[in-house]
Amino acid sequence: MNYWLVKSEPAAYAWTQFVKDGKTAWTGVRNFQARNNLRAMKKGDHVFFYHSVSDKQVVGLARVAKEFYPDATAEEGDWSCVDLEPVKPLKNPVSLETIKADTVLKELPLVKQSRLSVTPLTKAQAERILKIGGS
Repeated sequence: MNYWLVKSEPAAYAWTQFVKDGKTAWTGVRNFQARNNLRAMKKGDHVFFYHSVSDKQVVGLARVAKEFYPDATAEEGDWSCVDLEPVKPLKNPVSLETIKADTVLKELPLVKQSRLSVTPLTKAQAERILKIGGS
């Protein structure tokens, strides 16, 4: 199993809407490195849902429901998306401030490559987020 983090602005697509929808196609990724990360996702992989811009915190855990396929929202280019489904919210959202201060989490791509919207996590990083998040 692999572990991932996806970012979304709550004003554009919040965790609460994701839960209400029950499943979503993770479309609109227009960065080659992030696209390649989407393509590496496997069905069942765990995905952490991060609210960017305003909240700046990991708020929930999702999983890959369908592996990559062409992104229908792309007007040109070779872009991909995956289907994600919510698993559970974190009891205690894990803030960016907490991530930066934690010895295990401060090396997250979220900190090192803050503009990247889809990033891999190590098993240790995923377990640490779950522990801090109370899940």
